[in-house]
Amino acid sequence: MKQPQVNMPKVVEDCHALLAWIIPKLDQFPRNRRYTLGEKIETGLLQVLEQLIQAAYQKVRSSRLDTANLQLDVVRHLWRLSHTLQSISTHHYGQGAERMVELGRQIGGWRKQTSGEST
Repeated sequence: MKQPQVNMPKVVEDCHALLAWIIPKLDQFPRNRRYTLGEKIETGLLQVLEQLIQAAYQKVRSSRLDTANLQLDVVRHLWRLSHTLQSISTHHYGQGAERMVELGRQIGGWRKQTSGEST
C-alpha cells in the first residue's frame, strides 16, 4: 500500500535535529546513568518523533500531538534529573532544555491549529 506524499512539518525536522544533537551527549553519561536515564531520554524522544510523523499522515492529529507533548514533558523532567545528578554539564543542559521548550511550543502551535478536529 502506497503512503500519501506528506510534506513533513518543521517540528518533525526539529525533533530529528534534537535527537541528532542529544544522542552523543547521552553517550557521554556515566555508565551507571547511560543505560537507565540516558536510554529513557533517547527512547522518549524517539517516541515523540514517531508520534509527530504519524500525526503528519493523519487527518485527525490532536490525539497524536497530545501524546507527543506529554512524552516530551516526561523527557524534560528526565533531562532535568540528569543535570541534577551531574550526568550533563550546565551548558549542555541549558542548550537541551531550550531545544525542548522550542519543540514543545511548535507542538502546541500545531495542536492549536488542529483544535477544531474531533479526537
